[in-house]
Amino acid sequence: MYSKFLSAMAMAAVLASGVSAHAGDARFGHFSYRGKSQESALLKPTRGQFINPVISGYAPDPSIERVGDDYFMVMSSFVHFPGLPIYHSRDLVTWRQIGNAIERPSQADFTGMKVSGGMMAPAISYHDGLYYIVCTNRKNFVITAKNPAGPWSDPVYFEFDGIDPSLFWDEDGKAYVVNNGNPQGPALYEGHRSIWLQQFDPKTATMTGPRREIINGGADLSSKPFWTEAPHLYRKDGYYYLIAAQGGTGDQHSEVVFRSRAITGPYENYAGNPILTQRDLPENRPHAIGTAGHADFVQTPDGNWWSVFLATRNYGPDLYNIGRETYLLPVTWKDGWPVILEQGKTVPFVLERPKLPASPRPSQPLSGDYGYTDEFNGGKLGMEWMSVRIPATARYQLAGGDLLLKASREAIGDIGQVPSFVGRKQAHAIATVSTELRYKAERAGDRAGLVAMQSDDAYLFLGVQWLDGKQVVALSVRKNGQEPRQGRVVASAPLAQSAAGKPVYLKLSIAGGSLSASYAVRRNAWRDLAVRQDATFLSTKQAGGFVGTVIGLYNEQGGQDAAPGLR
Repeated sequence: MYSKFLSAMAMAAVLASGVSAHAGDARFGHFSYRGKSQESALLKPTRGQFINPVISGYAPDPSIERVGDDYFMVMSSFVHFPGLPIYHSRDLVTWRQIGNAIERPSQADFTGMKVSGGMMAPAISYHDGLYYIVCTNRKNFVITAKNPAGPWSDPVYFEFDGIDPSLFWDEDGKAYVVNNGNPQGPALYEGHRSIWLQQFDPKTATMTGPRREIINGGADLSSKPFWTEAPHLYRKDGYYYLIAAQGGTGDQHSEVVFRSRAITGPYENYAGNPILTQRDLPENRPHAIGTAGHADFVQTPDGNWWSVFLATRNYGPDLYNIGRETYLLPVTWKDGWPVILEQGKTVPFVLERPKLPASPRPSQPLSGDYGYTDEFNGGKLGMEWMSVRIPATARYQLAGGDLLLKASREAIGDIGQVPSFVGRKQAHAIATVSTELRYKAERAGDRAGLVAMQSDDAYLFLGVQWLDGKQVVALSVRKNGQEPRQGRVVASAPLAQSAAGKPVYLKLSIAGGSLSASYAVRRNAWRDLAVRQDATFLSTKQAGGFVGTVIGLYNEQGGQDAAPGLR
C-alpha cells in the first residue's frame, strides 16, 4: 500500500533529511483513516458501472490528457506541498497518483500566501514526446516533463496578465495559450472578465505574436456573465470549440461553450448554455451535488468524448468540508454542440462505465468508501502527504516505525508561516482519523497532536498540550480568525504527570457538519472528550477559499519559559 514514495528530490529533501530527536519532538506511531460516503446506501453499481466522484475529496480544477491508452490528470493544490498531483488511469474510472509536478522548493514560492493562494487551475497537455503543464502561481508559467510521473522542470514564467492558462496544440503544429484576463476596455460590471488567445513557441517556451480577446465577458454579455475562466480549446469537424467555467466557484458555478471556424474567432455562443450546472436544482434536495463546473474534455480511441469536472457533495445547503472533487460524465454532441448534462438533471452518483478495459481496484482506491493505515515503516512518506507551504528546514523523519515530528514556533494560524504539519486530504463527509502520540509538553503554548485544517483561520486541534500549569488532552477550535491564534479550548482532560511521553491515543470522528473527539491512555480504551461539536466552520461556505480539509500531524513549540518540573 505504501510502496510509492516521494522521490529524493521531493518532500523528503526539505522535510525529512537530517532531523535528530530532541526534547519537544513528537513521535507518532501510526495514522489511520476510515471514510464513508453520505450516499453509500445509494451506491449499488453493477459490474458495468462506476461511482462518482472518481477522485474523492479536495481534487479541484481537473485537467485531463490522453496519450495512447493512458490518461493523465492534474489538479490544483494551492499552497500545499508537494503540489499539482498527477494521476494515471487506463479506464477513466480507476485512478492512482503517480507523482507531484511541484516537488522541489526551486519550483515554487508561497511566501506570505494564504492557504487558498498558490497553484491553481493547471492544464496538462502532450506534444512530440513532452508533457506540458501551464498554471498560475502569482504569475502564469509552464513546466515540462518527459515522464508525467516526473521530474518536472522548473517553471518558465509568462508576462501576460490573468489566470487559468490552457495550452492547445493545433493540427498544423502551432500551439496557443488561452486564459482568463481583464477585458480589453473598462470593466462593465463586477466580475467582467474576458478570454484571451496568444500563440506559444514551444522551442523557446515563450509567447509570440499578438494577444487577442476572443470572448468578451462570457455567454451573453447582456446578462453580465460573472467571472468566465478556466478555458480549454478543442478541434472537431472543422470547428474550434472553447469551453469555460462561469458564475464563480460557488453554488452558481457552471460550464459554457462557444465555437468558431477560425481559432482567432469570432466565436458563437451556444444557445443552450450552460452545458453543465447544478444551480437550477433545489438547494435542500437530499444528497445534493453542487458547484459543478470547471470542465475538461478527452476523447477515447472509439471516438467517444468524456468530461472531467469539479463538483461537491453537500451535507447541508451549500455546506461541504472536504472541498471540490473530480467527477466524470460522457459528453453528448447535439447539432454540433457538446453537452455534459442537460439542465435540470442532477449529476449521477452511478452510471455506465466508458467502453474501455476495466482496471482492477487498487489497494489504495481514490473513490467510494475506503480506509488506510500508515505505520510509517518506509524510508519516506507517501506522495499523498503534504505540508502547508514549503518548510525551509527539515521537519520530520521516519525511524523505528514512528514519524518523528520536530517542534516549530512557525505555527498554524499565522498567515504566511510554515507550521510543523504533515497531512492528507479528508475524502469523505463521514470519517474517522486516529493516531498514537508520544509527547511531553514543557512550556505554555507547547502542543502536539491531530489538526484538521481548512485555512489558517479555520482549523481544530486535538492533542496534548501544556494548559494552566498542567499537561492535558485538549480540543481547540479556531473559526474564521475570531478566536486567538491557538484557538479556543472546547474541552480538556488532565493527564497524569507520569503519563508524559507515554502513548496517548487520539481520535476524531466526523459526520458532515459535526465531530466528536476522544482519547485513550491504553490502546482502544477510548474516553469521550467532546461529542457532536459543530464542524461547519470547516466548510468552504464559512471558511472561504478553494481547498478542502486536510487532516494530519502537528507539533508547535511555545515561546515561554519551561513549565516547572518538566525540565
